[in-house]
Amino acid sequence: MKIMILGVGAQGSTVARRMDLEEKVTEIICADSDHTAVEELVKELKKARGVEIDARNKDSIIKAAEGVDLIVNALPLPFAPNVLEAALSVKANYQDFAATDVLTEKWEDGVQLMYDEYGKRFREIDRLAIIGTGSAPGLICVAARKAMNYLDTCETIYNIVYEGLEPERFLPFWWSPFTALSDMSEDAWAYVNGEIIRTTPFSLPITRKYDYMSEPVTCVEHAHDEPVYMGLNADKFFKGVKNAYFKYGGAGIDFAKPLYRAGLLSHEPEDVKGVMVAPFDVVLEHLPPAPKYHHEIQEIINEGLVNEEGCMVVEAIGMKDGKEITVEIHVYAPGLVEAFEKSGLTAEMYLTGQGGSLFTKLFVEGLYTQKGLISSDMLLQDQVDIYLSWAEALDITIEVRIIEGRY
Repeated sequence: MKIMILGVGAQGSTVARRMDLEEKVTEIICADSDHTAVEELVKELKKARGVEIDARNKDSIIKAAEGVDLIVNALPLPFAPNVLEAALSVKANYQDFAATDVLTEKWEDGVQLMYDEYGKRFREIDRLAIIGTGSAPGLICVAARKAMNYLDTCETIYNIVYEGLEPERFLPFWWSPFTALSDMSEDAWAYVNGEIIRTTPFSLPITRKYDYMSEPVTCVEHAHDEPVYMGLNADKFFKGVKNAYFKYGGAGIDFAKPLYRAGLLSHEPEDVKGVMVAPFDVVLEHLPPAPKYHHEIQEIINEGLVNEEGCMVVEAIGMKDGKEITVEIHVYAPGLVEAFEKSGLTAEMYLTGQGGSLFTKLFVEGLYTQKGLISSDMLLQDQVDIYLSWAEALDITIEVRIIEGRY
């Protein structure tokens, strides 16, 4: 199989490294506008060659992608329409890490459009596109599908992520600061009483105490894909679920919440002493980029960590044999130090990149039977089981806990 990886940041580079180890992968095209990043990655790999492209130009993508079997899109969301069209043009399969937000004014309508219109177009060329394939969305969606095995009907799903990793140096985000702050600055999505609605960022807190965490964790509303996917797929894939939420907490939330309350995440330009400036741009300008090179990560570890706790949990509340139960799926993965020792990656790169690479491996092994366009919460149960068995080999494991009643 010939794969093109478009975007060689934290996610794309991790997928490239994993695919370089796959026997059935014959060539990896690493493509980005950052020539240096491409060359640095290609030097590490055996099967790769580098291409410098401008993803704003669809023809540039098409030219680089001729003859590939799969395009893995690891670029920011606005580039997705060009990459989707390029995949259709060269008759390639497609994979990305989150649903694009530029197809329609209402994002949830855009996801439905991807299912329907792009789904039809990929079916017409006998190919598959899969969206939302990182850790969240992605791995967490696989965990939610696994939870459905333990329920007859489902009422509510909480997708919970707490990232407490905090180094001595100032580093509020371990992935793209632009993406992180963008998510923090907009209304979230929730699926409530059978309808997709918008909720206020940092609102509707829930608190959980897990036995592997030193203190209770509080997580809040945060803009993410999962409630939209699960709402649109409620009947077919989630036992008729009526409510679905994404709850997020940790150092990034603690950093961004006061900025949001002060209006400093606004994208609207303001007159500041005679200069028009968007507060969001000012904040972003002062944030360090996410570390991605080996020496950067090593320096952070050497300087020391304030905290290295976290959790990813799916809570699915529903009925089984006439009784109300809560199915908890706990996801365990290496922390920063362990992830770096294993692979030279941060914990974020490890979980998101490795999680994404397993969706890619399903393509490589020919294990997708679907055609069209799906999201990561639409895997079939045999695909879920295969995915989780591969994840276990990478020390990404799950634990299923069944609790009578609910919190």
